[in-house]
Amino acid sequence: MNIAVLGAGAFGTALAISLSKNTPVTLWARNPLDMAKQRENTARLPGCPFPEQLDVTGDLNRSGKADILLIAVPMQKLRGFLQDNRDCLKSRTMVACCKGLELATGAGPVSILADVMPDAAAAILTGPSFAADIAKGLPTALTLACTNDAIGRSLQQNLTTENLRLYRTTDTNGAELGGALKNVIAIACGAAIGAGLGESARAAVMTRGFAEMQRLALYLRADPRTLAGLSGFGDLTLTCTSVQSRNYRLGLSLGSGTDFDPATTVEGAATARAVHELAQKNTLDLPITAAVAGLVENTLDVSTAMRSLLARPLKEE
Repeated sequence: MNIAVLGAGAFGTALAISLSKNTPVTLWARNPLDMAKQRENTARLPGCPFPEQLDVTGDLNRSGKADILLIAVPMQKLRGFLQDNRDCLKSRTMVACCKGLELATGAGPVSILADVMPDAAAAILTGPSFAADIAKGLPTALTLACTNDAIGRSLQQNLTTENLRLYRTTDTNGAELGGALKNVIAIACGAAIGAGLGESARAAVMTRGFAEMQRLALYLRADPRTLAGLSGFGDLTLTCTSVQSRNYRLGLSLGSGTDFDPATTVEGAATARAVHELAQKNTLDLPITAAVAGLVENTLDVSTAMRSLLARPLKEE
């Protein structure tokens, strides 16, 4: 079974490193020369050398012929990448390895794969993971979601490694939402800590944020049990409590009023705006999401957002 990872960001590189310890893997990168020469992604994942069975290439026509394609490009660029390379990627098994909702449409990764590449078998790999942990061989558990259970079983077997354990589900909708929405709540948690509101405030934001995640999942006909698993609660726990999370770090910057590198990809910012727009159109009550959307759009500050949340009517949990 030939495997290719398309996209050499930190997560894509980490997956390629882990998988290539078991089988030959091709890692496609836009600028592969330095990585091929140094046998390491010094820009995105320094200190994690490439195994012998990992081949780096800039030839998408070659890497796109693999049996299994792990698509590890940023969420907001996924549709354009697929459209631009439709011919060389068609009729493959594709696993989305990005998290978020498309700002223009509100669609998740699997939905975009199905829309642009209808002849492909589409799945998503998501859950609580930091790229450095995976690349260093530290134990990590993820959710693999595919509506076709037979294909899901095959992917589970082929993508499991010594340190990477995959749990299978057919609920792609729930897996998409968990991976997307936890980033929004992570920004809120970072903002709470950045503003000096304390650990108790963060715990409250996480808990009520998880309630929002489940509320939206039910509305969109996802299985709430999926949100209680690795792709929802598990990822939420990791992302809301570690400075390794880019979304959490953005929240810290927003809360403390410090600068944040605009070149850093933070999927939760666009997802917050997409989900807030969806909530407004469908009269859904997602107050934390609304607050994060205001923060990232600079229409709201942390103090005003917190006062608004604390002033909400008292209710049962």
